Amino acid sequence: MTPEPLPPGTAAAAPDPAIQRARDIALASVLGLVAAGLAWELWLAPTGSGTWAIKVVPLLFCIGGLLRHRLYTFRWLSLLVWLYALEAMTRAIVESGLSQALAVLQLALSLVLFTACAMYVRWRLRNGRKLAEAEAGAAAP
Repeated sequence: MTPEPLPPGTAAAAPDPAIQRARDIALASVLGLVAAGLAWELWLAPTGSGTWAIKVVPLLFCIGGLLRHRLYTFRWLSLLVWLYALEAMTRAIVESGLSQALAVLQLALSLVLFTACAMYVRWRLRNGRKLAEAEAGAAAP
């Protein structure tokens, strides 16, 4: 899905600072989850041959959408992140030592990511409504 082209002579508006901050936090959380997941499954506390490291692949697909401020990406990521939170909660209860600490880290990153995605979607939709109202008011005679 590609963004709609802007009319000639118009420049892209910079995102609201709150929206930009929420995107930055979401992106940092995703990268943190990827790094923590790979380190956990490959080096720090491997659970086997390292095949569980594949769990970070879905997170890699969302990075492009986050960088491009795609609302759809933030929406589906806010649902996907609960799988990582569920795994983290389970492993935090069942495992001990370093694996338990890594599970708590993954849970914290998941909660931060969900919060950032929820706030991003909320602010984008609110700003979109305000923009539509302003355009409608400007078009009315």
